[in-house]
Amino acid sequence: MKNKKFLYFIPLILFGIFIFIYGGYDDSPGAQGLGFLIVIIGVVNLIKKGK
Repeated sequence: MKNKKFLYFIPLILFGIFIFIYGGYDDSPGAQGLGFLIVIIGVVNLIKKGK
């Protein structure tokens, strides 16, 4: 059951990385900030659920 919890946050982290890179390509600081925030939320929740 723990492994399923990990699988939910991995796509979230990857999507955040995509938004961050796309925001840099599009020269949009708001998109970069949103992507960074999504990655941080995904990593924090991954660590919390892993314990």
